[in-house]
Amino acid sequence: MAQKIKLSTIAETLGISTATVSLALRDSPLVAANTREKIKDQARTLGYIYNRRAASLRTSRSGIIGVVVHDIMNPFYGEILKAIESELDRSRHTFILSNHYDSVEKQRTFVETLLQLGGDGIIMSPAIGTPAEDFDLAEENGMPAILVARSMEGLDLPTFRGDDSYGISLATNHLISLGHRTIAMIGGTDQTSTGRDRYQGYVNALRKAGIEVDPDLRIPGARSKQGGFEAAVHLLSLPQKPTAAVCWNDLVAIGLMNGISRAGLVPGKDISVTGYDDLEEAAIATPALTTVWNGQAEVGRLAARALLDRLAGSHEPDGIHLIKPEMRIRQSTSPYQARQ
Repeated sequence: MAQKIKLSTIAETLGISTATVSLALRDSPLVAANTREKIKDQARTLGYIYNRRAASLRTSRSGIIGVVVHDIMNPFYGEILKAIESELDRSRHTFILSNHYDSVEKQRTFVETLLQLGGDGIIMSPAIGTPAEDFDLAEENGMPAILVARSMEGLDLPTFRGDDSYGISLATNHLISLGHRTIAMIGGTDQTSTGRDRYQGYVNALRKAGIEVDPDLRIPGARSKQGGFEAAVHLLSLPQKPTAAVCWNDLVAIGLMNGISRAGLVPGKDISVTGYDDLEEAAIATPALTTVWNGQAEVGRLAARALLDRLAGSHEPDGIHLIKPEMRIRQSTSPYQARQ
């Protein structure tokens, strides 16, 4: 086996101190930028591998952050994770990712594993039904937690997410302004703060406009393209056929538009459709999807920054920090036209 390269080996080849090498490899500003790069180049040439485990014993920090979300296949979470990664990179932290798929047990196993690895902190979009004790497990073992996308009742942990009630009210009010009065809401669940807040935003907007809230126009459950596609059958079978639909997210909206098209109707003309999140796919959908920008990148950036600040000794105020959504109007909505 090749001899393991030590910091002292790098220091000797460059004629500098081991302390300077250590600082440079940790990107310390105490070492000039050109010197840091020279040291890093020499380390790569010699095949030096940073021993994170040994460093964690010296500093009580592993440089590892845990991130656990519902489902990375949803681009909404992908955009949050990209921003988290970008922010963590600046401080030379790395993250370990887990999907819990709303399994509390799977999420708990991840938290316990992260504690065993000496993780510095965790960013979570908590699974449905997560008990407060699971957050206590992390916090009481010196691993601070930050929440994203979903909030939990009875917990004052820093939480970063979009203002879901306001955002859905924007979409609903947009449809109302186009003359629509029979507006369905597709997807979501009351088991999450996101689902409850978005439905409440829809209800509030209808009531403010003097429109009666018809429970038959709510079709819950869907959170994916397939779910939206299947919801189209239900939507089109309603006795009082909606002229517009507010969707839980962009994936549901795109699936719904595909289902509407499959039924021989034209989304955006026969039935107006709005999405939520303003994913990259929304602008290139057919028709281009009217949706609500939900600030995913900002959520990820702020959450990562808040965790890093906690690790540095400062303290982000507890409670919910809301990103204000914005409307993105495209071709999937149009003025109401009475059916012949």
